[in-house]
Amino acid sequence: MKKLLFVINTLGYGGAERALLNLLGALDPAQYQISLFVLTGQGELIHELPAYVGILNADYNDCSVLTKAGRTHLLRCVLRAGIGKGLLVKRARYLLKNLYRMCREKRIQADKLCWRILAEGAPAPEGEYDLAVAYLEGGATYYVADRVRAKKKAAFVHIDYVQAGYGKALDLDCYQRMDHIFTVSNEVKEHFLEVYPSYENKVSVFPNLVDQKRVCRLAEEGEGFSDAFHGVRILTVGRLTEQKRYDVAIDAMALLKKTSPVPVRWYVLGEGALREQLERQIQKLGLEKEFHLLGVKANPFPYYRGCDLYVHATGYEGKSIAIQEAQILGKPILATDCSGNREQIEPDVDGRLCRLDSQSVSDEILWMIAHPDRCKAYGQRARQKSLDSSAGFDAFFALLGS
Repeated sequence: MKKLLFVINTLGYGGAERALLNLLGALDPAQYQISLFVLTGQGELIHELPAYVGILNADYNDCSVLTKAGRTHLLRCVLRAGIGKGLLVKRARYLLKNLYRMCREKRIQADKLCWRILAEGAPAPEGEYDLAVAYLEGGATYYVADRVRAKKKAAFVHIDYVQAGYGKALDLDCYQRMDHIFTVSNEVKEHFLEVYPSYENKVSVFPNLVDQKRVCRLAEEGEGFSDAFHGVRILTVGRLTEQKRYDVAIDAMALLKKTSPVPVRWYVLGEGALREQLERQIQKLGLEKEFHLLGVKANPFPYYRGCDLYVHATGYEGKSIAIQEAQILGKPILATDCSGNREQIEPDVDGRLCRLDSQSVSDEILWMIAHPDRCKAYGQRARQKSLDSSAGFDAFFALLGS
């Protein structure tokens, strides 16, 4: 029986985390002994882990990294590794060099600096694996590259590598020690190879796995919107981070409040460090009744089912599982014309694309409100769209010689 190890940064409600669970569920436990190590040792999706997957973390906290308590737990992990194990001193030059670069670029990303500390501070697993898989860029990849003994190693890349702020200065040649690198879309592959052109021969596309039957089943279970609202409901699903550009969505809602011929409400499912900042923006614009931050929902799919439009106004993506879920449920979709999004939507066929600014987003939503028949057709075509990702398994199983 082949021994497989998967490593991921956290296991909270997120697209990559959900895709990992779907991948683990697709593997045959009769053929593989499967283990999982969560670098931060936290995340609420631990309760949905298949029973045959062994968790290697000695201590695990099921709090979300997106909450205040979760961020406090994460900070303790970093300090325990950085101070307790002396890694802040050992890696001082690395940290200062990358911090200086971020300051120069006017984009400080503390999480990117922490991943190296967490990866080197975490305990190395015992024994050797037939295949070790880093299922996320950053800490998981550093950990598999440097701390794990395995006959073969693989890494997944889920984001636009350039836009996300990763690069050689942070990575320290970690991908050189990977036998194969999987990207979740063609655009992610292109952007990754802009940074690492020499690895072209060992990079292939393995799209996120989405359990379509599960999505449809859960959409019919539980409750969705509970407010007594009669109008157009807009839904967005995603973490409250800079990448998702909720500031643009809120400004677009302010324009819609003034110009829409029908009442509109915008709902967001997700949590994150920007909540307080976004709440201030909502209050400043007087949108308390129109723009709602609903937090994380264990079952978001009744909300998909109950919305009229799904809007994904983001700065960049890898390949959005939220868009895929909206497509499965036949929703008309508006997304910004950026990496990742444009690969998932064929304009004026199964959705629409627009520029990332509040006026463009507002104008497109107004157009969709005024053309319900066209939007219905978008949703029908989106539902029929093939989301097959079985081709990615060929290269994956080739690493195992099976």
